[in-house]
Amino acid sequence: MAKRISSHTLYDILSPEPFVAQEFTDPDTAVDALTALYGRNTAFLRSAFDDIIRGSAPKGRYRAYYPEIRISTMRYDKTDSRLPYGFLSEPGSYSTTVTRPDLFRHYLKTQIGQLLQNHNLPITIAESTTPIPLHFAFGEGAHVEASATSSFDMPLRDLFDTPDLTTTDDEIANGEYEPPPGTARPLAPFTAQRIDYSLARLSHYTATQAEHFQNFVLFTNYQFYIDEFCSWARQQMQEGGNGYTAFVEPGNLVTPAGSNEPVEGVPPPRLPQMPAYHLKRKGHAGITMINIGVGPSNAKTITDHVAVLRPHAWLMLGHCAGLRNSQNLGDYVLAHAYMREDHVLDDDLPVWVPIPALAEIQQALQDSVAEVTGYDGYELKRIMRTGTVATIDNRNWELRDQRGPVKRLSQARAIALDMESATIAANGFRFRVPYGTLLCVSDKPLHGELKLPGMASAFYRTQVNQHLKIGIRALEKLSAMPAGQLHSRKLRSFFETAFQ
Repeated sequence: MAKRISSHTLYDILSPEPFVAQEFTDPDTAVDALTALYGRNTAFLRSAFDDIIRGSAPKGRYRAYYPEIRISTMRYDKTDSRLPYGFLSEPGSYSTTVTRPDLFRHYLKTQIGQLLQNHNLPITIAESTTPIPLHFAFGEGAHVEASATSSFDMPLRDLFDTPDLTTTDDEIANGEYEPPPGTARPLAPFTAQRIDYSLARLSHYTATQAEHFQNFVLFTNYQFYIDEFCSWARQQMQEGGNGYTAFVEPGNLVTPAGSNEPVEGVPPPRLPQMPAYHLKRKGHAGITMINIGVGPSNAKTITDHVAVLRPHAWLMLGHCAGLRNSQNLGDYVLAHAYMREDHVLDDDLPVWVPIPALAEIQQALQDSVAEVTGYDGYELKRIMRTGTVATIDNRNWELRDQRGPVKRLSQARAIALDMESATIAANGFRFRVPYGTLLCVSDKPLHGELKLPGMASAFYRTQVNQHLKIGIRALEKLSAMPAGQLHSRKLRSFFETAFQ
């Protein structure tokens, strides 16, 4: 243990021995070094905390730092113009802090490997100057404050670093971060502390650990879809998996392939706010489904946090109001554009920013509708319409003077209205996560067909199973594509981070 004296505290700062920076040209050994450094530093914090909890007198202020990846180049390297990420945009020094290298091992190996391949330069693993908050050293679901209440006679922040929201933001992802003179540019869209914050939030909102999340995500606003997904997933497990390895439910209840019931985990006393279910496949290539509930605020909240896991695609499956008289209840709507009146992202992504449709996502969804329904080509227009989906933050917009909203919807050529789709798409655009929307018409308020209990029940019985099959089939198509092809260049700005 090294003792570092600080004039800004009553205590000496106690830290692990300084880590000597090392260069690597192999992604596996580089990630091994990240894992060892992170493990050493978090173990130091946990050990110090446990000693104090058991009654040992504090010896000073305890601090350990996140690992860091660094790379520098003095030249413009010629790279494959088809690549959406994996290269440095211009000469300079770049770095990013790293957390949970065990969880992100495959991601880190892929990103580091592409840098090594595209630039033929070593990357450096070092110790950053960013302290690890004690809470995050324990991982998701830890309740450090509760443990400390009866053992500490001073504020926890006087002995350990605690989460600091002033340095936990989305400036990099939003394209607003400007490095101070003489400092490195960001190598990744999220810093370590921003990722740790979201990992903790995900555990809270979904009652499942981050390790279970898959790279292909379905969001829905109805429990009916979740019930159908769970029934189908359990059937897959009973039949031996059919390519899937396990099914995980809230409480981290894990049912492995070939089993009829969970073999680990504890059922939660009540469902969390946005329960998540994970049909796992090797390489995180399975499907995660989350019931986000109703409204754009929930949609933004969950996608803010899922984004740090760097999924390969997320889709919205839900219900909408059909706005055209030619639509029928049960018809599908494939969003090709979004009209944003949700307002929750206005400060992060101005409404004048267009949210483009992504060809790979659109094709997978359209092909899946055709395969599941049996309609194809021109006949597909009988049951599916493509166009603008409007997202609003007022569920009871029909009760206001309709002249304003209806005029705007008509001018935007909108064909459907909901409360989540544009938010999920916009956050996908903001965080460079491929996105798409396939909705099902459940009511037509402009034409006298309101969502009433009897009508809704009949609709749910006939359409939910088919709609879910389409969503699952689309994600399976996307999972079979190379990641580099799926992550569209449309999502990249002028000056992007090298890491996806």
